[in-house]
Amino acid sequence: MDKKIRIAAVGDNCIDYYDITGEAFPGGNPVNVAVYIKRMNGDSSYTGVVGTDDYGKFMIESLNNKGVDTSHIKILEGKTAVTHVEINNGDRILGDYEEGVMADFKLTKEDIDFLCSHDLVVTGIWGMIEDELYKIKERDVNIAFDFADKHNHEITYKALPYVDYAFFSCDNKSDAELHGFMKFIKSKGPSVVVVTRGEKGSIAYDGNEFTKFGIIECEVIDSMGAGDSYIAGFLMGILERKPIVECMRKGALSSSETIGYYGAW
Repeated sequence: MDKKIRIAAVGDNCIDYYDITGEAFPGGNPVNVAVYIKRMNGDSSYTGVVGTDDYGKFMIESLNNKGVDTSHIKILEGKTAVTHVEINNGDRILGDYEEGVMADFKLTKEDIDFLCSHDLVVTGIWGMIEDELYKIKERDVNIAFDFADKHNHEITYKALPYVDYAFFSCDNKSDAELHGFMKFIKSKGPSVVVVTRGEKGSIAYDGNEFTKFGIIECEVIDSMGAGDSYIAGFLMGILERKPIVECMRKGALSSSETIGYYGAW
């Protein structure tokens, strides 16, 4: 029997609170990726911090219900992070962010040992671990990083030398502009650079060629988690040793499933 793919997600989590409906959903980039990996029959863990409030319990219980390993979630006195959300024609609009105990998140040596026991580690721009990435990289564990739309951020430049799979989002640049940007990012260290472009699909660059892939047509209910589910599908493809275009297809399929319902998962 083949060994299951194991991906460690680490960094930020938050409760996505929909102001108009009063609904609350667990979320955050690494959290979402961990759940989507399980949805694709991989194994995943989430390492992070929640508060002592009801939202903290809700986050851990929700992840446990999805089969995600929560053994390295710390509980700190205080409030779990909350992002306020509105929906406008299927697009999610992010409002105020209450950081709560995420402000105090730090990795321990035990956490790093745990992360390095996986096939790949995934985090993101607000994951609070950019200063620790070198400790993972020096142990020959691949790192995926979601830079979102932060193309020129201080954290972006700090993280890039240690990242193997760099993900960005951008839907307002031409192909030529994106090609130049992706070549520049590639020169900073990553093996593969991927840009997701909303309804325009995605572009990947591995240093040799640019590969484009469209979207899987579907009804858009809520775009929350679309990019995270693409990343999860792409990374599953990478660890299954599929060609880049097949990784992109897996990402698009995963994304099309997520945007068909409210909340990230």
